[in-house]
Amino acid sequence: MNKSKKSQGLLSNTGVSSKSVLGLPAPPIEKEPLQKELDRNIETAKQIFADCSDMVYRNVQVAQGRDAVIFYIEGIVDSQEIEMYMLRPLIQSYVEDEENGNKEDKEDKEGKDSVLSFDDTCISLLQATRATHWGEIISSIINAGVVLLMDGESEAYLFNVKGGTRRGVEEPQTESVIRGPREGFTETLRVNTALLRFRVKNPKLKMVSFVMGEETKTDVVLTYIDGLIDPKRLRDIKKRLKDIKIDGVLESGYIEELIEDHPYSPFPQVQYTERPDTIAAQLLEGRFAILVDGTPFALIGPVTIWQLMQASEDYYERFFISNFVRFLRYLFLLIAIFLPGLYIAVTTFHQDMLPSTLILSVAAAREAIPFPALIEALMMEIAFEALREAGIRLPKTVGQAVSILGALVIGQAAVEAGIVSAPMVIVVSLTGIASFTIPRFNLAITVRLLRFPLMIMAGCFGLFGMIITTTWILVHLSQLTSFGVPYLTGLSPYSKEDQKDIFVRAPWWKMINRPEGMAKSNRQRMKKDINGVPKPEKSW
Repeated sequence: MNKSKKSQGLLSNTGVSSKSVLGLPAPPIEKEPLQKELDRNIETAKQIFADCSDMVYRNVQVAQGRDAVIFYIEGIVDSQEIEMYMLRPLIQSYVEDEENGNKEDKEDKEGKDSVLSFDDTCISLLQATRATHWGEIISSIINAGVVLLMDGESEAYLFNVKGGTRRGVEEPQTESVIRGPREGFTETLRVNTALLRFRVKNPKLKMVSFVMGEETKTDVVLTYIDGLIDPKRLRDIKKRLKDIKIDGVLESGYIEELIEDHPYSPFPQVQYTERPDTIAAQLLEGRFAILVDGTPFALIGPVTIWQLMQASEDYYERFFISNFVRFLRYLFLLIAIFLPGLYIAVTTFHQDMLPSTLILSVAAAREAIPFPALIEALMMEIAFEALREAGIRLPKTVGQAVSILGALVIGQAAVEAGIVSAPMVIVVSLTGIASFTIPRFNLAITVRLLRFPLMIMAGCFGLFGMIITTTWILVHLSQLTSFGVPYLTGLSPYSKEDQKDIFVRAPWWKMINRPEGMAKSNRQRMKKDINGVPKPEKSW
């Protein structure tokens, strides 16, 4: 190593700019250029990454007897690739140089581009770039890169060796299917983009990169299919993403709240999923998706309320089965919203709506109950929601047992103690089961929240209060948008073509066009001469 360079003074060795000593403002460390002296570069690197115990510095000698150093952050890089494709070739180049007797004085080599041949022949890693300023080096290091510095060179070599221990591709935990792909997104961004590329093998699939978070520097990718997405909508989402200024993005939920149209609405305006096939299907309809590094949940927009009631399996089974399951979903959606309020209204104000036998049975069950139906329902609903939350937060081995046994034990004990009636336990249990049939969790929790104002209005004003609350919900839904697309698109505004995939799913050979509210320029996705009723050939 060139020891004579160490005597150039205290300012050089400490990394302090001479401009600051002269009274001039010192440039930020990111804008300072590299020096040719290796010792000074090492001191600057150690100053930048001071108190970083996971930084690794490895001194090596390369061809022509040059001193060099490799440094990186341990744990986020692939150490095997560094050992195999960096250290071994570097050491081998030095050994071969010694054996061939081709070692020359460094001073005679300073004016020659010897590093170019070294870079091209020694290290066989892809994604290698050069850097001349510390800002590029810092960015490479924190993004799982490896930096190579050599004495006598004012350029650094940056290698992308991202690795480390991360979760592999597994089946999605929140969107399981009986028939369909089993692959789900992981916390690694490039794995997720690759899973998407496997399904959409088209150069029109675009992936625009963003970096968000002043402290976290989180990588975010906006993906869409060029030619299908509305250009105006694409400009809008790009602007929204660029306008985000925040100290950190740890999950896609951060971005969801910052880009939605109506932040005070209880209804979700962005769909999230951890299934690559769901993302691919939505991109083919003219939507966009947002992938965030560090989370398996990707965002999809724009969305409609009908889209949130659909599952990916609806399109993998035959349309008879899919339509039956959708009918059950919409039926139980109405039960999950209205059943508790309807029970309160009828038993409190409108007893004459029930048959005499049924009203006598309900009255007998409620005879010893000290609370009105509204208080009874609120107690049971809150207890049920608490048990459901406890079952989610507890370990999986005991969570389900606690939630199920807790509901049974508490319900039975409450009935025997005369605190709640047996019909109320049945109503609350059926309502809880109905909410589980909604395929999207963010819509299901919205339904659970809306249930409470409906119950309160039913307890105060009967069916008239429920009608008022339902009207308010419908007016709110009609005014709601998702990235400029009406939330009830297909029904309001009405589209005859979109009716093929709202309440029922038409056969694939009838869904010729993409949804009218999404794709604008290229709506046709299937040939019109496919009738789906092939005539079998005779076998005799």
